[in-house]
Amino acid sequence: MKKTIVVFAALALMMGSAYAAEWNFYGSARIATFWDDTDIISGDDGNTQYSEYLQVNARIGANVKVSDELTGRFEYGASGGNANIRLLYGQWDFGAGKLTVGQDYAPMSWLWSNQVYGHDGDLLAQGALYSHRAAQIRLDFDGFKIAFLNPDTTVNNNGAGYAGDDQVIIPAIEVGYTLDLDMLVLDFGAGYSTFETTVGSDEEDVDSYVLGLGAQFNTAGFFMKGDVYYGQNAGNLIWISVDGDTAINDGFAEVSGGKLIDNECIGFMLVAGYKINDTFTVEAGYGYNQTDLDDNDEDEDESATYYLNTTIHLAPGVFVVPEIGFLDGSEDGDTETIYYGMKWQINF
Repeated sequence: MKKTIVVFAALALMMGSAYAAEWNFYGSARIATFWDDTDIISGDDGNTQYSEYLQVNARIGANVKVSDELTGRFEYGASGGNANIRLLYGQWDFGAGKLTVGQDYAPMSWLWSNQVYGHDGDLLAQGALYSHRAAQIRLDFDGFKIAFLNPDTTVNNNGAGYAGDDQVIIPAIEVGYTLDLDMLVLDFGAGYSTFETTVGSDEEDVDSYVLGLGAQFNTAGFFMKGDVYYGQNAGNLIWISVDGDTAINDGFAEVSGGKLIDNECIGFMLVAGYKINDTFTVEAGYGYNQTDLDDNDEDEDESATYYLNTTIHLAPGVFVVPEIGFLDGSEDGDTETIYYGMKWQINF
């Protein structure tokens, strides 16, 4: 009997807490329909292929408000057709700043492009500065953010995964600062991580860092956004792809010949567009990445991405985005892809 009373008391407490909070649910259904024509450089020519799929970033979630000081959010996506956690965090406003605990976008996540190919690719691995959604402890102070995250310990071995023993001593650190000048917004970002890995009989430090600068300009319907970044072993901190595809597997240090070789990384992106009216917005974008293993010019690789699209609003929350683009690798074995098609989206 006592156990039953305790269970009912716990349920009543949970229901009371849930009732006290404001739950604002939302969802976004996203379907992609694209034709791809992919060729391998110095290899086979591809055929045009049609594909239709539920995008991995189709989502459902809620913003939760417990009080003016305590809020939260959760969001589930559809990766591989299965529900996965995209966001799950709580935030406490303590007056001088905010403390965020949980999975959220890291400070170096600048979502400025509206490229829709590749599950809303947004040039995120093709020149945009984009860390990821990650478990973190973050502090926000009037435009400044600092977050502590679990380091990515990926190292390549001539293009394959390296199975060395890793030791992590400190968390990865990311910082960001936004300076809002009305029509012009400037962003600054930086990140650093370090870990040890065993190469042969030696312990090697893998140090990764990224420095980024971005700007957004908006006036009278016209907008322009861009960023540039430089880093070492930057793949441990941000998304990088230099093979002319959408795989996020570049920018890491490499073990070769019993030595650890650092990887120098640079990238930039630029998008521009114009909102013609409430129905039509046009946008064009370009992204570029380059990686270069130290002391070996033959291991330099680069890629460029171009796209042009139009967002067409059919009704509130209902729109389609026809797009044409080109992913351009540069080395033998890389890919060149011309694509065209459309994203269909309904927000609810």
